[in-house]
Amino acid sequence: MTSVFDRIAGNDGDDAESEEEQVIDPETDREEVAPNATPVEVKQVTQELLKQGFIEEKTKSVLFRQASIRRSEVLTALEPLDLSMKLDELRGVAFLIVDEGAYGNSEEESAWSHPLVRRQRLTLEQSLLIAILRQVFVLHEQECGVGQSDARVAVYDLLPQFLAYLEDSGSDQKNESRLLNLLDQLKGHGVVAEVDSRQEVIIRPMIAHLANPESLSALLKVFREKAAKSSPEDQS
Repeated sequence: MTSVFDRIAGNDGDDAESEEEQVIDPETDREEVAPNATPVEVKQVTQELLKQGFIEEKTKSVLFRQASIRRSEVLTALEPLDLSMKLDELRGVAFLIVDEGAYGNSEEESAWSHPLVRRQRLTLEQSLLIAILRQVFVLHEQECGVGQSDARVAVYDLLPQFLAYLEDSGSDQKNESRLLNLLDQLKGHGVVAEVDSRQEVIIRPMIAHLANPESLSALLKVFREKAAKSSPEDQS
């Protein structure tokens, strides 16, 4: 009986040459299948932006650097989703925005809301707290310089500012718990960090881009008017 080894030897190496021709280089094969594949670094940046909405240099320096180096490629990857990326290198933050071309001029198109906008919608109390935090953040930058140090604020200092616009529950514990719950909710928007053991919170640079000063000032005006109407002097 002829063994497989006899058959190979009897072919004078023809089969060996044939097998060599059929060997596929993984690198060559990958290029043939996907010659225009998105670079891994661009994928990582894009996926992080879609997951969190922002990339902070302080916590993810490698991704932030890639976002800066490969900015045009990241923008290209986001374009089909009607999204774009803004880069604030002074404050060390890259973040998602809805592309200007996402909304049309017709009534039907204007009524459409991008999923990113719906995901970032805030309650009235959250918006109030963001307005207060942003004022603290802006004051910190004026005194210390943009991106020079962390903007910290004590919960104890935030509480009276917060209660100036909302009804006091009459209980210090309830008021503080209400504020802490709101701060915890805002963590998901990249606005603040965790409240530390000293009852202080770091205001993150993302807050500088979350809302413009005009809309926040208008919001505070509304709350001031509501606070004035509910004051004891007006009710008597």
